[in-house]
Amino acid sequence: MIELESDALDTLLAELRSLIDETRALMAAAVNANLTVLYWRIGKRIHEDVLREERATYGEQLIVRLSQRLATEYGRGFSTANLRRMIQFAVVFPDEQIVVSLIRQLSWTHFLALLPLEDPLQREFYAQMCRVEGWSVRTLREKIDSMLFERTALSRKPTDLIRQELALLRAEDHLTPDLVFHDPYVLDFLGLHDHYLEKDLEDAILREIEAFLLEFGAGFAFIARQKRITVDGDDYYIDLLLFHRGLRRLVAVELKLGDFKPAYKGQMELYLRWLSRHELQPGESPPIGLILCAGKKQETIELLELEQSHIRVAEYLLELPPKETLARKLHAAIQSARARLGELPPEEGIP
Repeated sequence: MIELESDALDTLLAELRSLIDETRALMAAAVNANLTVLYWRIGKRIHEDVLREERATYGEQLIVRLSQRLATEYGRGFSTANLRRMIQFAVVFPDEQIVVSLIRQLSWTHFLALLPLEDPLQREFYAQMCRVEGWSVRTLREKIDSMLFERTALSRKPTDLIRQELALLRAEDHLTPDLVFHDPYVLDFLGLHDHYLEKDLEDAILREIEAFLLEFGAGFAFIARQKRITVDGDDYYIDLLLFHRGLRRLVAVELKLGDFKPAYKGQMELYLRWLSRHELQPGESPPIGLILCAGKKQETIELLELEQSHIRVAEYLLELPPKETLARKLHAAIQSARARLGELPPEEGIP
């Protein structure tokens, strides 16, 4: 009998274990995807039957009786509560093709996190961003709880434009700055309170760079701190230089302690033009500037037309306010932005 060397045996075992684990993972993903489609079809079929009868009492009785039979034959996964979720799933996602396109990355538990969202555009945003960026269920719930959609520039656009951007994201995985950048950014993990300097803010961000990039979102990579640029013999320093893989753009970040000031625009324009001339790589789009301030005045921002210069201004919060307070602030900002664009009169609510 030929004896195998221990190293050779260990190498072979490692390869075989890898093959087994990969296959098991693929099988589990396939099972989860097929179950999700099954739940959608069950929900659709029950919903069609209920609609034909047009009686609420009939629907309740039907769900209870179906659950009793199915749970007996197939287990607790077909309880009355779960059947109601399947029906809601089919109602909220009426297009089976969209469901099929999502199940490669989204599990049934992902969909359960999306079902309570009432705004279809909000729900579509989270579903597509979850698919593109590969969020776990926990991350998806955290994004929803932190009101990520309401913090994007996308949410402040007219409804038709939101639909267009989400359709591009669904069809082509096409990310835009309005999908990527937020306002405000919640930096409560920095541990800064009361009095601090810009250097303290920058130092805290570098200590917590992983959490900082997670708050910014998937696709951001750290390039440099205090990036030096030289113009006519004078040195200037960009606080943080990032890169976004999906946008394929450098992102120059400036940190400011107080409210936004118009002079910041000229400073950032200089940085962006220097980066375009000296740092831009083939295939990359022009760099974007992000000015993070403790506060800002909206009319000043509008008059400067910053987006034409690829500049964005966002507030940062060092303490997470109560969710109700944040929700009121964000909804007011969305309402104001849509009113300025002519979609809503200022007194109307936000869908």
